[in-house]
Amino acid sequence: MDRRNFIAGAAAGTAGAVTLLNATSAEAAAPPSLGLPVPVQSQDAPGKNYPKAGGNLANHNYSSLKAITTRNVGRLKGAWHINLEGGSTTSPQQCAVVAQSGVLYVATTQQNISAVDGRTGAVKWTTNVGRETTNMRGVALGEGLAFTISGSNIVYALDQKTGAVRWTREMLIEDQGDPDCDPATGQCGGSKGSLAGAVVYWDGLIYVGTQGSTAGARGRGYALKASTGEVVWTFWGTPGPGEYGNDTWEGDTWKTGGAVCWIHPAVDPELGLVYWTFGNPYPRTDGSTRAGDNLFANCLVAIDAKTGKRRWHFQSVHHDIWDYDGVMSPILADILVEGKKRKVVVYGSKTGMYYILDRTNGKPVHGMEERPVPQHALQKTSPTQPFPGGEPFVDSEPRIDKATRPVPFYQTGGLFEVHWDRATIIYPGAGGGADWAYPSFSHRTGLVYVGYGLINSAYSNTHEGRVNTSRPYGEYFAGGLSAVDPRTNTVAWRKDGEWSLAHGNGVLSTAGGVLFQGRPDGVLTAMDDTDGSELWTWQCGAGVNTPPLSYEIDGEQYVAVLAGGNGLPYPDIPKGDHLWAFKLSGHITTQATAPTPPSKRNQIRTTPVTGATANNTVTLGRTWDATKNAPGTAESLVSQNAMAPQNLKIAKGTTVTFVNPADNKSAHGAVAFFDAEFDSGLLMPGDTFTHTFSTAGEFFYNDPIAPQSTGKIVVE
Repeated sequence: MDRRNFIAGAAAGTAGAVTLLNATSAEAAAPPSLGLPVPVQSQDAPGKNYPKAGGNLANHNYSSLKAITTRNVGRLKGAWHINLEGGSTTSPQQCAVVAQSGVLYVATTQQNISAVDGRTGAVKWTTNVGRETTNMRGVALGEGLAFTISGSNIVYALDQKTGAVRWTREMLIEDQGDPDCDPATGQCGGSKGSLAGAVVYWDGLIYVGTQGSTAGARGRGYALKASTGEVVWTFWGTPGPGEYGNDTWEGDTWKTGGAVCWIHPAVDPELGLVYWTFGNPYPRTDGSTRAGDNLFANCLVAIDAKTGKRRWHFQSVHHDIWDYDGVMSPILADILVEGKKRKVVVYGSKTGMYYILDRTNGKPVHGMEERPVPQHALQKTSPTQPFPGGEPFVDSEPRIDKATRPVPFYQTGGLFEVHWDRATIIYPGAGGGADWAYPSFSHRTGLVYVGYGLINSAYSNTHEGRVNTSRPYGEYFAGGLSAVDPRTNTVAWRKDGEWSLAHGNGVLSTAGGVLFQGRPDGVLTAMDDTDGSELWTWQCGAGVNTPPLSYEIDGEQYVAVLAGGNGLPYPDIPKGDHLWAFKLSGHITTQATAPTPPSKRNQIRTTPVTGATANNTVTLGRTWDATKNAPGTAESLVSQNAMAPQNLKIAKGTTVTFVNPADNKSAHGAVAFFDAEFDSGLLMPGDTFTHTFSTAGEFFYNDPIAPQSTGKIVVE
């Protein structure tokens, strides 16, 4: 029987019938790895068209097309391939491509908006929207227009057929006379920030977000009239005086409080609500000046779509000092919980937990417990944090048997461990168990799929030049894919892999039972939606840090993806401008040339210094002066590069001397990890240690006193 047959069945404990998407006579015996049965959704899944980032207003990232199946996906070949920017490899690309009436619409970091024939790859038109670049994450389509932001903080409405500019609206300039903004500078915080996120269109309005929390911008989300660009309402991420939530900020810290909404929202047309996630407060790792819960930072806010008024909110992290901002586009789903149909919003964040809420009122569906967490008086930490019923979809603390194995000598901790002036490794870190992601809700399996990263972060405040949310040099990176059953908020299955998949590596699920997801090494993968097993791969030529999409032309199903790379979490993700489309009858059999993949270890990338130049000596507690080719004269206990030189290249058989200068004030040391090649122990000022390198390789080491200070010896 077709699993997609619609039947009406009486659900136990309900007053009426519930229509199911995939019910069968054996639904009671459905595998525990699936979330069956699935009620018919309030919002239809995209099919022939894929008209917005996320596919539909509910952000399902699901296609109802089913010509491509687990049985035939191995025959998928290239239908066409183009380079959008002449083959450029200088800029990352983060745009979610959309499709309507056989035409793809895509924006590049270089500020070019293009319409591309979905059958042939021929570019129908390209419009440039300025030279100031920003992350372009997706255009919106509506009323015959294509809407986009630009790096110059101007919203553009382009004619869908020709690319001609129909109207523009400059944003972030005094914010339409709001009294909380500085009329002289137009700033509403420490920085005015910039526009961000994919634009969303619904019922005559477009929704546009902002970014800039790391610079103290005051977050805000906008609704603009689609026909003219007139600002209809502004929702502030940090409430001003007299507004709900302002009392959760100490003094005037709300003015520079961050809480930006840099990922696109979901919309429920039936309820008339926009669901927007807001980021971390500012300063992001130092809570000493901003006592309180700091609303609406780290919140999902349900906003009246027409008026901009808050209906309800849920805060996943109180008084955040970990950069655990809400960076996943929320999913609106209809699920069966204990036999009753529930309208839910699935909200995820860097904590590695899903918060599943009733989208009509914000009440937790699986319960919520405020648990005591570690405290730090100077950080003014919240005494408790919310933990949803169910389970996390990733680990909540570093593990010695995974890529989250901590670099030695750091203080370490799990989810809500506190930190202050000594660098502390915490997981999930600022990169999050699932950072900036496009999760997918499958109408076929009932599961939510999300990519995650296994990446530690080292936290400290920023006083006196200390690092903040850095990834320790020498640590390993990895990640994988989790499938979560929203009916119970438990992991149906989880698949660890060799790559972090938490930075734009969106998941597309399909009615054919196939999941598509890209990787930072340039590979697009197709997987079985029941267990994540790999069915097909294709090398796209640059990192795939965007969500795939599916569309149909003349009865043929296509899958397309933009491969352009990213800068996180791997600084060396291969970049490009490749737009690929695939179909079962595709004629392109030659894949792109595989680029150099990112390093799976967080590399030290300073220019190597030869042993001859450094006299085969590393000076501890000092930074390298490249202008003098010599160690600096000042001791540092906070720098990440206080090994002089930090990157030393020598020949096999060379003896290297590690010296703690006599005029240093502190003990230092040099201890290799994770290979135990050498260990100087603690060297007091004036002490030295020597080691002869008899094996070729790459050896990371750090200082036991100031573990963030890390060096590398490359032996050739």
